[in-house]
Amino acid sequence: MKNTVNISRIIVGVLFIFSGLIKANDPSGLAYKMDEYFAVWGWHWASDFIMPLSIGMNVLEIVAGVALLLGWQPKKITLLLLGLIIFFTYLTGYAVFSGRIKTCGCFGDCIPLQAHQSFIKDLVLLVLIGFLYLNHTYIKPFLPIRANIFLLLFSLGLVFWGQLHVLKNLPMVDCLPYAKGNNLLEKMHPPQGSIPDSTAIFYRYKVDGKEIEFEASQFPEDFDESKYEYISRENKVVRKGNATPAIQDMAFYTPAGTDTTKQLLGSGKPYLLVFAKDFTGTKPSWYEDFTKIFSIANEEGIKVFLVTNQPVAAQSFFNTTNHYNLDILTCDGTVMKTMLRSKTGIIAMNSQVVRGKWPETNMNDVVKFIHEDGFNK
Repeated sequence: MKNTVNISRIIVGVLFIFSGLIKANDPSGLAYKMDEYFAVWGWHWASDFIMPLSIGMNVLEIVAGVALLLGWQPKKITLLLLGLIIFFTYLTGYAVFSGRIKTCGCFGDCIPLQAHQSFIKDLVLLVLIGFLYLNHTYIKPFLPIRANIFLLLFSLGLVFWGQLHVLKNLPMVDCLPYAKGNNLLEKMHPPQGSIPDSTAIFYRYKVDGKEIEFEASQFPEDFDESKYEYISRENKVVRKGNATPAIQDMAFYTPAGTDTTKQLLGSGKPYLLVFAKDFTGTKPSWYEDFTKIFSIANEEGIKVFLVTNQPVAAQSFFNTTNHYNLDILTCDGTVMKTMLRSKTGIIAMNSQVVRGKWPETNMNDVVKFIHEDGFNK
C-alpha cells in the first residue's frame, strides 16, 4: 500500500506543479479563460478580479503539488487537492456537457486539450487524489519541518514573482501562433497533411406521425414521396478532421473598413505594428518611446502602423492633433491580446514573419533591434 500511495503522490504532485508552471508562464491566458467562463455564466462583475484569481490559482496549484511531494501536512494538503480537483472536474464537465466552452485551458496554450480530454484527465486525478486522501497516513515527510516550510515559502515567492515578471514583460515561452519566428500567413492555412472534416447530408422526414432521420446514401427501402413528408436537410460532420488553421480570426482593417491583412503580410517589406489596445485619446506614458522609434523607423524606410481597437481616438491624437500622418489599423481586441500579451507594445514583422515582440516596458529595445538589422536575423 505504501508504494502505491507514494507512486500516486508523485504522479499527482508532478502533474499539479507542471500544470501550474505552464499557466504561470502566461497568467493572462488563464485570466482570459476565466473571463470566458464568467461571461457564459453571466458573472460580469467577476471580470474585475480575473488577474488576481489567475495568479492565485497558479500559486495554489504549484505550492499544493510541492507540499504533496514533500509530504507536508498530508491530511490537509490531500483535502485541499481534493477540493481543487472537484472544482476542476466541474469546470471541464461543464465544458463537455454544455458545449459552450471548447477548451478549458488546463495546460495553457502550450498543451491545448479539448474539453473531453481535460474531463477524462480530471476524472483520473479525482480517483488518485481520493485514494491519497483516504490513505494520507502513509504519506511521510522527506525533510525536517523547517526545511519543508522554507521550500514551500520559497516556491510560493518564486511563482508569485515569476508571474509578476511575465505580466510586466512577456511570457518566457510563447506558445501562441504569433510567436517570434512564425510565418503568420502559413499559420492562417491548414497544416500540411491535415485532414478536413468529413461531412454527410442527412434528411429528416415525417412518416406515420413520427420524425425519422437518415443519411443521403441510406434512403429507406420503402421510400415513397407520397408517404414520406419532407422536413429538412442538413450537412453534418461525421468525422472530425484536423485541418483547422492555427490563426483563424486575425484581420487588420483601415479606418475605411478595407481588409489589408493579406496585403500587409504579403508586402515583402519590414514594418512595425505598434499595439495600443483601449487607447484613450490622451498622451500615453509610452509617447516619448514611440516618437523616438517612429523617427528612426522613418529614417530607415520602415513603415509603422498603429494597431488599435479605438481608431477614432488614435486618429484624433496622432494625426489630427500631432500630425504624424500615421497609418492606423483596427483589429479585434481579443486578437490583439492574443498576438501580444500587453495592452501596449510592438511586433516587428518582415513581411509575414514575426521578428520580435516587446511590451511597453521594453519598447526602447526596438531602437537597438532596428540598428542591428534585426528584421533579417
